[in-house]
Amino acid sequence: MTQTYTYSVGKKKTASAQVRLFEGKGESMINERKLSDYITRTDLFDTVFSPLKLCKVDGTTYFTVVVEWSGESSQAAAIAHGLAKALAEKDSGNRKVLKAAGLLTRDARKVERKKPGLKKARKSPSWSKR
Repeated sequence: MTQTYTYSVGKKKTASAQVRLFEGKGESMINERKLSDYITRTDLFDTVFSPLKLCKVDGTTYFTVVVEWSGESSQAAAIAHGLAKALAEKDSGNRKVLKAAGLLTRDARKVERKKPGLKKARKSPSWSKR
């Protein structure tokens, strides 16, 4: 039995989340693990569920996610971005609400690369004139 879903990809820093949003009752999974097993911090639960709560579909939909790279906070933000994109694609009425909350905007900030002659991206070795 195949179910129809809305597919989207969310990103933050180097984290990438492939989101499948389903209609109906079901259990949300991240990397084939229960949501509560994968996310342990309560503030990240709010981050992940914020697009669903804004669109008032948190009880009527569930999702599966394949997320990789980066840390847990960036992964949660990538999942929220993917969910927001999937909700906007599924129902165009959700787009205005999600856009106003800033959930459809990709946060493109990444770690700056290290430059030659410097210790880190911007930190330089000690310099004295004399």
